[in-house]
Formats: sequence, C-alpha cells, structure tokens
Amino acid sequence: MPRRRASATSAHGATRRSFLLGGAVAGVGAVAAVGIDAAIAARAQDPGASTPLNGEVSVPFHGEHQAGIDTDAQAHVSLVALDLHTEVDRDGLRRLMRTLTDDAARLTTGRGALADTEPELAVAPARLTVTFGFGPGFVERAGAPRPSWLGPLPPFAIDRLRPEYGEGDLLLQIAADDPVTVAHATRMLLKDARAFARTRWVQQGFRRAHGTERPGTTMRNLFGQVDGTANPLPGTADFDDVVWAREGWMTGGTGMVVRRIAMDLDKWDRLDRPGRDQALGRFQSSGAPLTGSDEFDEPDFAAKDAIGFPVIAEFSHLRRSRSDDTAQRIFRRGYNYDQTPPAGAVSDAGLLFVSFQADIERQFVPLQTRLDELDLLNEWTTPIGSAVFAVPPGCREGGYIGEGILS
Repeated sequence: MPRRRASATSAHGATRRSFLLGGAVAGVGAVAAVGIDAAIAARAQDPGASTPLNGEVSVPFHGEHQAGIDTDAQAHVSLVALDLHTEVDRDGLRRLMRTLTDDAARLTTGRGALADTEPELAVAPARLTVTFGFGPGFVERAGAPRPSWLGPLPPFAIDRLRPEYGEGDLLLQIAADDPVTVAHATRMLLKDARAFARTRWVQQGFRRAHGTERPGTTMRNLFGQVDGTANPLPGTADFDDVVWAREGWMTGGTGMVVRRIAMDLDKWDRLDRPGRDQALGRFQSSGAPLTGSDEFDEPDFAAKDAIGFPVIAEFSHLRRSRSDDTAQRIFRRGYNYDQTPPAGAVSDAGLLFVSFQADIERQFVPLQTRLDELDLLNEWTTPIGSAVFAVPPGCREGGYIGEGILS
C-alpha cells in the first residue's frame, strides 16, 4: 500500500500550535519576571524591610558630659588645634563657642551647619561627635582659674617633640565612622572659626572600618599589638572615678592628653615574635598577658620562669604601665596614622595617643615617667608631638560648650 503523507495543513497546524504554546509559556515567564522585579523594587522601597545603615546613627550632643569621650570609638578622627587671634577677648570667645556649639549640634544630628553650602554631605552623621578642649591660652583669656595640670607635660628623655604637633588654644576632636562626614564637619567648623582663630595643626587617624570587627574588640596598633586592654569600662563607677573631674568649672569635664608617637615599623619587622611578646608583656597573637591565655586575664607579675626570671619582664610595656597605686590610671584612646613617607623611607606611621583623666598631673605623669625610665618599647617608638587640654563639661540644649566660664 502506498504510504500516507501528512497533509501540509496538519504540519502547519502543529507548527502553529507549538509556536502559540511556546509564546504563551514565554508570556507567563515574562509576567512572572516582571512580578519578581516589582516585588524586589517594592521591598527595596519599604523602610521596614531594609537594613538600617550605620550612617543614620547619631550620638546625642547635649548632656552632662561632652560626647566623644565615653562614646564607643569611631573609625576616623581629625584632631584640630587652633590658635586664637590676638584681638579675641572674652566676648569673642563667647561668640566663637556659641557658633561652634550650634554647628556641632546640627552636624551630629545629620543637619547642615547654619551656613552650610553642602548640606547634602551632612545627612549621614555616622556616629559623629565633636569634642572641644581648652588650652592654657583659652582659659586665661576666659578669666577662669587654670587647673594645676593644664600646661606642657614635664620633659621626658624619650621625647623628640616637634612644634607642628604641639599645644594650641582650642582643640576640636571630630570623629565618625565615615571619612566624608569627618571631612565635611571639619571644614564647616573651621570656616566658622576662622574669624576668631587660625589652624595650628591637624592630625588624622583611623581604626578598623565599622563592621570589620565585633563591637568591643580592642584596637590593634600598626605593630599588630592590642592597644587599650586595661581601660575602665564607660558607664561604670570605676570609669567615672578615673575620667570625670569633680571640682569647680571642670566638674563633669576631664583632662585630655594628645601624644603623637612615631613607630619604626622597619626596625620592628626585624624583631622575632618571642621578642615582640617580651617587649610588650603580652602575646601579640591574642593580647593575653604572658602569664595568661585570654586578653583580659589579670597579669601575674610575681610569676617566674623555669630559671627564676619574671615571666613578665620588668622592662615590658605592660609592667611599666601598671602601678600599685590604683589612682594612677587613665582612659586611653588610640588611632593609627599612616602618611606619605619622606624620600627613601618605606613608611611614616604611628599612633595618635589620646587619654582622658580627671587629673593629668596625678594620673598620667607618673605613668609616663615610668615608661620614660625603662619601657623596652622605647626602642621602636618616639613621641614627636604633645599637647594638653581641659575638656569642659557638656551643655544643655540652648546652651553652649564653655558656658561655665564664659557666661
């Protein structure tokens, strides 16, 4: 029998049906894809579904104490020292501090300063704090009694101080988790201060970026060492005793030491790990004292090794920085710096050491004297800048920093 051949009509019909069916499926897929895109877009626009941004977080400016002291350390800081113009008197200081206080209060809440030409840069405060410190010249012009410790530190044998990193009449500590926020706030404050003062020096520092480590992790300096393990804990009575002054116009304020410490990283590279641990008195790997296993273990200075030598050597930084007098304590806050090295050098790096204590003469000076006398870390570190400031208490809304000595 002859084979039956499919009709042209049936073949065409099958092709047409396949095309229509495929088009229908494709249409469903397109609709589904559009629906998914719409759902994603809607989720992105839903504030309740988005992850909060750290840039939106603000630190209250007003209060009993200035912010930026017991605040968790931010990732970036700019320390700016100003020298007052000769003609600025007590009334001028009042106008200056009213203006700077208003600027700081606005900027720390994500608003532009009063005459801000780039308010768009202020919208992400990123935990911005602005802390003001008064040098001896400021206090003298204000006509206030000067704390006995407010002045240059005693000379130390290890110091190689450079004038471009020393002293000043007014200090601005500007810190946030975002470098753009710090740069903008610094510029706004200096624009409003320039009629009253000129910039003496600027020192910028950094820590790990926000979110890189768990909150509460102790900073590491550029030697790789943990830095600040023994700090008193903010919010405790111990912290209050160490940091806050309780007499006169300084009540609720504190003393501030700023030291710029150059670190010889190239020379440090030539020291093996056991030598590093001995110099510090802690294991570089964990931060634990050489007599312990955890960073926060209390060191045992009486412990001896197998041949009778102290496990934590007398020359170690840990031993020299500890005193049997519990009054000789500070709250330290450090920031790394790393800038363009001079020709022929590999690095120009170090530590911006900042400490807060109620009485610098009673608390900081004895500690620094012990370090000056013996600390083995002096082989690799050199203080090249030093300044002391009186940090007045905070202020209420409608008030201003320094009101206690200027009103």
